[in-house]
Amino acid sequence: MRVVAAMSGGVDSAVAAARMLDAGHEVVGVHLALSQSAATLRESARGCCTIEDAGDARRVADRLGIPFYVWDMAARFKRDVVDDFTREYAAGRTPNPCLRCNEKIKFAALLDKALALGFDAVATGHYAQIVEGVDGRRELHRAVDMAKDQSYVLGVLDEDQLARSFFPLGDTVKPRIREEAAERGFYVASKPDSHDICFIADGDTKGWLTRELGAARGEIVDSDGAVLGQHDGAFAYTVGQRRGLALSRPAADGQPRYVVEVRPETNQVVVGTAELLGVNAITGDHARWCGPAPTGTVRVGAQVRAHGEEFPATAWAVGDRLEVRLDERIRGVAPGQSVVLYDGSRVVGSATIAASRLERVTTPSATTTTTTTKDAV
Repeated sequence: MRVVAAMSGGVDSAVAAARMLDAGHEVVGVHLALSQSAATLRESARGCCTIEDAGDARRVADRLGIPFYVWDMAARFKRDVVDDFTREYAAGRTPNPCLRCNEKIKFAALLDKALALGFDAVATGHYAQIVEGVDGRRELHRAVDMAKDQSYVLGVLDEDQLARSFFPLGDTVKPRIREEAAERGFYVASKPDSHDICFIADGDTKGWLTRELGAARGEIVDSDGAVLGQHDGAFAYTVGQRRGLALSRPAADGQPRYVVEVRPETNQVVVGTAELLGVNAITGDHARWCGPAPTGTVRVGAQVRAHGEEFPATAWAVGDRLEVRLDERIRGVAPGQSVVLYDGSRVVGSATIAASRLERVTTPSATTTTTTTKDAV
């Protein structure tokens, strides 16, 4: 097969490209230029997509003896990932830009361009596995290395995209990948991993959002509306947050308080006890399925954060909407996050969280509907 290997300049994508070549594929390395004003050098392990990263990717391609190109996708990355990130925070939601990048850039823009140029598939250095099911369909599964598993941020991929994707690292733990890179003589064998939000190299999301959206002083209130403090922008807060609240009045019961709601329309941040964070019902929109959409009600594991815990749940789809009922309360579920569903190690699909709440739930059977009654929190 003719395969585009997405090469970020890091150790994972380098080994992924090498493994695809070893497997007998015709491989071309491609580095995605995602910044409209790329820095020359990496500022920290958080950033990526610098000129230095492009050079590192090219050196690996040269060592492998494969063609190498830089594809400029900066404008689309800004529109589909960066601007979306900013809008979501301005609307009081907490987005995951890695999911949006995988959906809109790496497995839409990149894959579409590769197919248009006559390639058959795209390979990346993500830690996940593609397994052929008993029906011949390709399924997305968790990686062997659970500490590095990235199936959560790949939960936006559909069946057609999975059919044209390769994740060569999914069966290997990260320390072995570094050893393999060193054995192959790759300069990047000991290069630090990039992490967090790649376009916020210093890791200061609040500072970045303030520069983008401007400071907007507002009130921090409790659930009764009593003013407890001030903030410089509701966009800097997320549901479940405890640190950095700087409240002027301590809680009467001495218990810590958390952000329980962000109200962009009034520029208010609402805080309350941990008990107010507990939810067992999630409604998601923009549902995406890594294969056929489930029919009726299904038992699944639900994960709401990258590398977060998986919780047993019941789920069903209603058009583009997803309803999830958790077997137990969980805390800190914020609108804008994604809920990803699992059947064992297999990724079923995902949705963007639109709302969460505490409900008394009558669990439906596979052929019945659900009736819910809101429970007092």
